[in-house]
Amino acid sequence: MLHIAVILAGFTGIFGKLITINDIGLVWFRALFSMILLYALLKGSRKFRTYGRRDQWRLIASGLLPGLHWVLFYASIKYSNISIGVISFCTSGCFTALLGPLVAGKRLYLRELLLSLLTVLGVGLIFAFDTGYRLGIALGLISSVFGSLYMLTNERLIRRYDAAMINYYQMMGITLGVGLLIPVYVYALPVAVRLIPTRTDIGYLLVLSSFCTIAIYVMVAEALRRLSAFTVSLSFNLEPVYSILLAILFFDEGRQLNMAFYAGLLLIITSVSLQLYVSLKTSKIK
Repeated sequence: MLHIAVILAGFTGIFGKLITINDIGLVWFRALFSMILLYALLKGSRKFRTYGRRDQWRLIASGLLPGLHWVLFYASIKYSNISIGVISFCTSGCFTALLGPLVAGKRLYLRELLLSLLTVLGVGLIFAFDTGYRLGIALGLISSVFGSLYMLTNERLIRRYDAAMINYYQMMGITLGVGLLIPVYVYALPVAVRLIPTRTDIGYLLVLSSFCTIAIYVMVAEALRRLSAFTVSLSFNLEPVYSILLAILFFDEGRQLNMAFYAGLLLIITSVSLQLYVSLKTSKIK
């Protein structure tokens, strides 16, 4: 289930490039469409659950984390390219390992830290390959911090709430939170802002909302019932493999990448493979 979610996540960068509206508008429409679709599905299947006001606001507030993660992730792609945006996201495993003891009171494992540092080394190689992409990489790194905080938060929420309902309220939180930021964004960048989607954009947004948002987030939430936030975060480091292959196929991004990029990508894949090996070995021992 987790790996299917990772494969679907590989398409998010592609849609980020195809959709012509600005990053903040893309995130707002993605969350709005996801919230509406999820509400219809839950009501239609009679699986919609009602929580107390305090629980509802707790879940809505948790949506600010993936909201900020999305805005910065798509901004990273807009200011660089798909490959750079998704590669920067690979540092989320490192941030999860470091923030886990602070946010969730978890123990800091040396193995997790070493595997994460291997990923960071890979990103460091990529960071150095072209100074023109440094703004995009910096935005991607900040995005990873919020992505890690989201994983750690959801790891705790899934123990008390239904996965689909968590996703529904978080989409509501993103819609409200990002909606409040749009006027500030328009004021700061009045010339460059484009917020009205075309018909083609709406089609892409519907696919992005249903398959690459609702499906992914529900599956990730279910995976967190049996896997740690670190394992989930590190597994998502495989996302760039799919995104980069798609970017090369559709946008011919292979011409923009050099050997340092591919060496960094190899280190990232190695860290994921080692974590997979350790997880399987631990599972067999248990």
